[in-house]
Amino acid sequence: MARLHLVVLLGGKSPEHNISLISGNSVIQALDKNKYDITVVGIDKLGNWWLQERDFYIENADNPAQIALLPSKTPVELDVEGDKTRLINRMNLEIIVEIDAIFPVLHGANGEDGVLQGYFRMNNVAFVGVDVMASAVGMDKDMSKRLWRDAGIPIADYVIADLTNQKTLQYTEVVEKLGLPLFVKPANAGSSVGVSKVEDETSFYAALDTAFKYDRKVLIEEAIEGIEVECAILGNEYPEASVVGAIMPTDVFYSYEAKYISSTGARLMIPADIPSEISNHIRKTAILAFKAIGAEGLSRVDFFLRPDFSIVLNEINTMPGFTSISMYPKLWAATGLSYSDLLDRLIALALSRHQQLQSLAVTH
Repeated sequence: MARLHLVVLLGGKSPEHNISLISGNSVIQALDKNKYDITVVGIDKLGNWWLQERDFYIENADNPAQIALLPSKTPVELDVEGDKTRLINRMNLEIIVEIDAIFPVLHGANGEDGVLQGYFRMNNVAFVGVDVMASAVGMDKDMSKRLWRDAGIPIADYVIADLTNQKTLQYTEVVEKLGLPLFVKPANAGSSVGVSKVEDETSFYAALDTAFKYDRKVLIEEAIEGIEVECAILGNEYPEASVVGAIMPTDVFYSYEAKYISSTGARLMIPADIPSEISNHIRKTAILAFKAIGAEGLSRVDFFLRPDFSIVLNEINTMPGFTSISMYPKLWAATGLSYSDLLDRLIALALSRHQQLQSLAVTH
């Protein structure tokens, strides 16, 4: 049986560039080389696409702070001819490979927010993960919360700061509505980039300044007392939920450093030590949240579990981390699906959706 021609994208024009390199490297190592002919494409921090050597594409692989793409002399882009999508050399337009599917292991802006997904759709190629609309909505913490609220899913109360009220927003008014402490975060970012915990007025305005470095819209959210629990979702029309895992941060909160740099920043409990009826409720709600934004393929859905076992939906991550310590593959492993088999399922889901799209009528 012929191997599928798979392009793995990693890097990206995002504050989460380094994490994408770690995730992408993990995916490449775990893919079954008997099933896939893998082409590695690195996207640098300016958004340029480069063909990488399949076995030598990053340096400092074990250091999240210093990991980097190795230099390449071959700029590439997608090209369509008839029903074929190819990766071509941008300098001489030579065809490098005809593509069966793309696996974009990209986190954050310009990778997880619908921009790249739209590019794939324009170039008529199958791709792993959530489609255009759900990627954009899932990335925007404000818009996703509106849909979940309409679906009857409990969310934390919040206030939006943007360019219209950035200079006039009053700390006292926000605290009167949301209480203390608060969390301030960019509306469109992940991996806890730009997130701050606020305890007083000075830290409030400093937190806003930090968040506005990463987005034009900022979420100011009430703090929820409880532990963070997460559930992994897999599927298109009939999504499935993994076992539920719990995160016990040892830092102030589950920060970027706790997730990716500090080996003692958090303790993972998989499966979470919670009553089975609560776990089942979380799993059902995670599927509902996934469907509410129109997601397909995969997502990780994050909740807060209060001491009374009530839940509050925190956020959805439509391209969760795929590092060796990431919750998404760990949750599926605990459910009985190995890392390699999980990747096979994701690629099969991408091809299935693409075939469905290809069957739609385009003219009257």
